[in-house]
Amino acid sequence: MDKLRRVLSGREDNEELGLTAQVLDASTLSYSTRVKWFVICFAAGILCSILGTALLFLPNGLKLFAVFYTLGNVAALASTCFLMGPLKQLKRMFEPTRLIATIVMLLCLVLTLCSVFWWEKKGLAIIFCILQFLAMTWYSISYIPFARDAVIKCFTTCLS
Repeated sequence: MDKLRRVLSGREDNEELGLTAQVLDASTLSYSTRVKWFVICFAAGILCSILGTALLFLPNGLKLFAVFYTLGNVAALASTCFLMGPLKQLKRMFEPTRLIATIVMLLCLVLTLCSVFWWEKKGLAIIFCILQFLAMTWYSISYIPFARDAVIKCFTTCLS
């Protein structure tokens, strides 16, 4: 109980804070465990996205599509937390190079669900799903060195 009071009051010493940071960074998991859970979570994300696409053509399928597609993107995004830990993942998501892509991606995740359930605008939901895909792609390639530059150069060459 005394330890809990120290933690809550902020009087915990540096050694214990280091242990807390390790737990939050997922470093207590072995490398093979982190890779396994990354694969499981990423595969679940892909499965949800594919399932959502398959359900698109059912009656009321757009709602199911939006939910499963959004869940798939969230699961794929969360899968990287197993590799680098949630705190490091959040720090890297909001670095200046990824900030706009992260904000657009998170905003589109929410707006997709809002457009389907509250506003009931099917066209808007599809637009937000497309924007989700584009923002998630742009965010993902930001982790590959020079990939964004290559994509920009490719598009400018194709358009000119």
